[in-house]
Amino acid sequence: MQRGRRDSVAFTVVVAALVLLGGVVMAVVAALSGAPGSLALAALLAAVPVGPLVGCFMWLDRYEPEPRNLLVAGLLWGAFAATGAAIVFQGLGLAGGATERDVLGVVAPVTEEVTKGAFLFLLLWWRRHELDGVLDGIVYAGMVGIGFAYTENILYLAAAYDGTDGLGPGGTTALTATFVVRCLISPFAHPFFTAFIGIGVGLAIVSRRTGVRLLAPVVGLALAALLHGVWNYSTVSGTTDFFVVYGTLMFPGFLGVVAFAVYRRRSERPLLARALQDAADRGLLPATDIPWLVDLRARRHARRWARHQGGPMAERAMREYQAAAIELGYLHHRYLRGTAPTDFSVRGQEHVEELRRIRPYISFPGQVVPTR
Repeated sequence: MQRGRRDSVAFTVVVAALVLLGGVVMAVVAALSGAPGSLALAALLAAVPVGPLVGCFMWLDRYEPEPRNLLVAGLLWGAFAATGAAIVFQGLGLAGGATERDVLGVVAPVTEEVTKGAFLFLLLWWRRHELDGVLDGIVYAGMVGIGFAYTENILYLAAAYDGTDGLGPGGTTALTATFVVRCLISPFAHPFFTAFIGIGVGLAIVSRRTGVRLLAPVVGLALAALLHGVWNYSTVSGTTDFFVVYGTLMFPGFLGVVAFAVYRRRSERPLLARALQDAADRGLLPATDIPWLVDLRARRHARRWARHQGGPMAERAMREYQAAAIELGYLHHRYLRGTAPTDFSVRGQEHVEELRRIRPYISFPGQVVPTR
């Protein structure tokens, strides 16, 4: 556990430092633009799709909610660290003699997916215990993609309004067209690309095969960069090519990833139920508690019941009990699959002790308050 805490500190320090450094790069870019008014307007417009997108990924994350600080870190990483690093690498590509078309079609997709995916690779390296499978990988990838898209959209919207994008004189017409394409028609693009990295990282977590653990994240990164490159080429090849790629590849692919994510979400309940039942058979928690842990509506009802019976403190105790039981369930599932982390027993014991500490002070609907 001491090593785990050191890894957590290292992750926090590295992510915070790189986010700060990326923020400095973006501040320089903003200062050089010389148009603070345009950037402010662009920031407001770019924020339009952020809320709905975040809400979708939070919905996927409801069965075993990830730590909010890590989700926020993913957003900040995408918005500052990944965008700042991508701008630097693409600038180096142009300085090295690459054409703008080459940068857009090759350099940008590779550098942007590598810099976005770096957050998931850092999670895999230092915060591996936070990842329980493919769905977690998709959620973190989505947050990074949303953050990246937000900052990138600010730059594109401001350039369209100022007429510095090389596509026309600018103004409200250009701004509106860019807003429609980037914020209404394709707000999912960056989360969609990076989701393949998340799937690869998730497969590396759940697989028992060494080859899959090593290759899945790399294959996910390659697919993300490939799709990103096809998308970028379509945006400069003409309106017809753009809508052909959008209609035949990107939107169907996006729907496929959505269907896969929803399927994985639906599988969370039986997965958690089986793991908790096995844990209950081993005496780690009461089997009668399981129905109030594996169903989302039952969880909410139990928290409302606790608040009605004992006030805010009772509701907080119920929430903490549910969180510890859910963490134990997913950890136990990885144990049953043979993919448990090296500190499985210590983490599991911590969860069990937490459950036993809280259980005397809570009751579920229809149950009497247990006596100590």
